[in-house]
Amino acid sequence: MSAETPDNEASHGGLLGSVKTLAATLITIGQTRLELLSNDIEEERAWLATMLVWILAGLFCSALAIVLATLLIVIIFWDSYRLQAISFMIVLFILGAFIAWRAICNISRKKPRLFSASLAELSIDRDHLSSQPHE
Repeated sequence: MSAETPDNEASHGGLLGSVKTLAATLITIGQTRLELLSNDIEEERAWLATMLVWILAGLFCSALAIVLATLLIVIIFWDSYRLQAISFMIVLFILGAFIAWRAICNISRKKPRLFSASLAELSIDRDHLSSQPHE
């Protein structure tokens, strides 16, 4: 009976050691995935901040240019074609707004999917774990 006890303890220690190794591996994988998720979130925040700054700068400059251009054109044609000049400027600004809207939509569509790197790594992990033979 005392001979069985060391074998049981060795196998129990081996099993406990395997569980500890598995837990350590899972924790390491989880930590890596959380770091990737953190990087994805930081990249998204930086991208949004950059886009916001450029959009606001563009809107400010565009609005100022529009007001001054409209004022100049209306003053030039004040005596003879006042209504036509204002109508032309309205159509021009509507066209410019449409082009800007399409550009923003195109930029948004080309942006990579949020958390794409993390999702790709999790997919690799899942494929790796599911392809291992069960013993």
